[in-house]
Formats: sequence, structure tokens, C-alpha cells
Amino acid sequence: MPDPKIDIEHVARLARLDLSEPEKERMRSQLDAILTYIDKLRQLNTEGVEPTSHAIPMVNVMREDEVRPCLPAGEMLANAPEREREFFRVPKIIEE
Repeated sequence: MPDPKIDIEHVARLARLDLSEPEKERMRSQLDAILTYIDKLRQLNTEGVEPTSHAIPMVNVMREDEVRPCLPAGEMLANAPEREREFFRVPKIIEE
């Protein structure tokens, strides 16, 4: 049963949504289901549980930086659509 406290028109106005009556009813039932689930979560005993930013431990998958030699300029520019001497040529993006 939808929660009568939910003011769907107010929520839709805040979200800048123009909802039809069937959409308002669907939104009301979806919000009611979400709030019911939140009430279930509030009943859980979380005493002594440390807050986390992720549900599972995260590890850094990045490799360590290593100094390596650069590619030769000719090899870097081999696939450039346009080049000017040893530079990439790109379209001008700044307006005058």
C-alpha cells in the first residue's frame, strides 16, 4: 500500500519532471518500495560495524611507474593524420 506521506507532485517538481497520472502512481509505488526497504535496513544491528566506502576491499590495480625510453619521433608520428615537421598538426580550437 502506498505511503500517504509521500508527496509525489512535490518530488516530481523538485526533479523537474512533468509526470502523467499513471507515472505518478508508478513513482509512488516505487518510492514506497524503496522506503520500505530502507526501514528494513534501519532495523539491522550495526553496533560495532566499521563504516566503509565499499562493500568489498579495494586494491590499487595500477602498476608502479617505471622510467622507460620514449619512442622515436618518426615512429610516434607514423600514424598521425597530419603532421608538421616533428609535431602533430591539430585543428585550431580557440576562437579569435
